[in-house]
Amino acid sequence: MQPLIATRPSRGTPSKSARPEPAKTPEQSAQEKRANLISRAVANVQANMNTGKGGAKPQPDGERVKADPAPSRAAYRMQRVMLTPAYRLTIRVIFPFLIALVVATVYLSDEERRDNLLLTFNDVRNQIETRPEFMVKLMAVDGASDETEADIREVAQIDFPISTFDLDLDALRETIQGLPAVGHASARIRQQGVLEIDVVERDPALLWRSRDGIRVLDKTGIEIAELDTRAARPDLPVVAGFGANDRTEEALRLIRIASPFADRLRGLERIGNRRWDVVLQPDMRIMLPDEQPELALERAIALHEAQDVLNRDVAALDLRLAARPTIRMNAPALERWRQIKDVYLGAGN
Repeated sequence: MQPLIATRPSRGTPSKSARPEPAKTPEQSAQEKRANLISRAVANVQANMNTGKGGAKPQPDGERVKADPAPSRAAYRMQRVMLTPAYRLTIRVIFPFLIALVVATVYLSDEERRDNLLLTFNDVRNQIETRPEFMVKLMAVDGASDETEADIREVAQIDFPISTFDLDLDALRETIQGLPAVGHASARIRQQGVLEIDVVERDPALLWRSRDGIRVLDKTGIEIAELDTRAARPDLPVVAGFGANDRTEEALRLIRIASPFADRLRGLERIGNRRWDVVLQPDMRIMLPDEQPELALERAIALHEAQDVLNRDVAALDLRLAARPTIRMNAPALERWRQIKDVYLGAGN
């Protein structure tokens, strides 16, 4: 008796006894797809868990699983470091600078190379500085007298032609302004290589007579020049005495007030560095007080206009005490006054 063998119908030819499957609705198809996706996701999670424990990662349905694109922890930290500003500064600036510094140090460590490099630099600089457009050939001085111009050329000490790179205009200007007769100076280089110096001289206002000689002062008391004789500048008034050069503004105000007898004015004398005496011709003085000398001089002028005091034989008009002006007669007038007094007293007896 032979055993019965069950045979499986082939996939190509359906069995006669098999019933036809009913058609699936769209909802059923969607549900089946979702179920398949969920089952695949669960399988992938399980495979990852197994891989992390050292097991082999399965490949379901013969598909190749893609590698995880996330970097490792060390690579991630390295990328973060490379994005920092300090790293960029180091790579772009510090590192190239250090390389260049090392190369330059190695190259310049040789003394011969240094000398050649310095010589080349000096030659190039000299060629540039001595070009014709940078050369100064002349010096022009404007606004100065002949004596002041000669002094300026003497203190400048410039040998022409000279390069503009070798000229220090600020130092030259300060040197020129250091001259007594120069109040203000400016220096500039014009076209065609001309050094132009504009000078504003100080205006002489007074002559100051001292033990050391006669000096010309401006209105601020600065010494401008020195004279040998008074006749060299007869147009300027004279002040004398210690400290007179420090009170030039006050002296000029007194001279302006004394303008009614300017033809007789010889000058002002500083007495004890405290007060002024107005000296008139011939040998007459107006003695002014320490305080408010201008007001006292105006009173003297008013007294002269009222009583013609300054045209008499008076040696001095003392106004140091405002409440008691005093007149001092000269010797001949005093002698005549005594004679008249004696005659008057004799006639009375």
